[in-house]
Amino acid sequence: MTAGEQDRVGTVSRLSVGPVKGLGLHHPHSVDVTATGLAGDRRFFLADERDTLLSITRTGALAPFTAIAELDAPRERLTISGPGGSEFTDAVELGSAVKVNFFGHHDVSGRVVQGRWAEFFSDHVGQAVRLVRADVANGACDLHPLTLLGDASVQALAEHADTSIDSRRFRMSIEFSGFAPFAEDEWSGRLLAAGDAELRVGGPVKRCAATAREPESGQRDLPMLRMLKAMRGLQPSELGTGVNFGVYAHVVRPGRVSVGDQIRLVTDDGA
Repeated sequence: MTAGEQDRVGTVSRLSVGPVKGLGLHHPHSVDVTATGLAGDRRFFLADERDTLLSITRTGALAPFTAIAELDAPRERLTISGPGGSEFTDAVELGSAVKVNFFGHHDVSGRVVQGRWAEFFSDHVGQAVRLVRADVANGACDLHPLTLLGDASVQALAEHADTSIDSRRFRMSIEFSGFAPFAEDEWSGRLLAAGDAELRVGGPVKRCAATAREPESGQRDLPMLRMLKAMRGLQPSELGTGVNFGVYAHVVRPGRVSVGDQIRLVTDDGA
């Protein structure tokens, strides 16, 4: 880490929240960063008949849909908006307990959401699935509460591949500008101030085939893993050797974060 990098101040450029894992994302101007992640993010997910996660890696059919969860209401509700202004809404009534395997790496505990949800999602993905609400807030995050990615890293990849790249396909919690390409790769263990929140940066995010999907249609349109490998090679990660892009983070101090807020490295004493 150079002295210049230590003193540099960047800017939050995009925030991404998805109440149901595998659906399209919202990009709010501001969001609360809680102890477990972005408020409202990744609380629900889909499980197949084998109690295995059905994510956007396996199907892009739900990318055109977005979800709004009303979890603080007297009666919890979930609303799914789709193409052409379509909308489906129903109560969140919890049924049987279930443990669902994520990526062959760990199990996530939750409760099956009863009612019409299984039929709705099964019809759209073409196989039997159930909607599950994780037992803990942000419980359907991949490995860790937050992910971070620099705009300069995306631009460097686009220039290397000689194509335009929409950074939404990487589905990162917080995107930022103002740092050198891949600067975030060097931040493991460092403290990062973002808006009113403070984060502890973790290790790299191993990328999967979900990145090949166009973010609005869910259709595969770019060989993203090959593009990343051509530029960065194979690298170690928590999930094994693969292609990495972006980093994880944990929450040290909850707070509000907005697009346009400063993002900067800080020392452990707060300087």
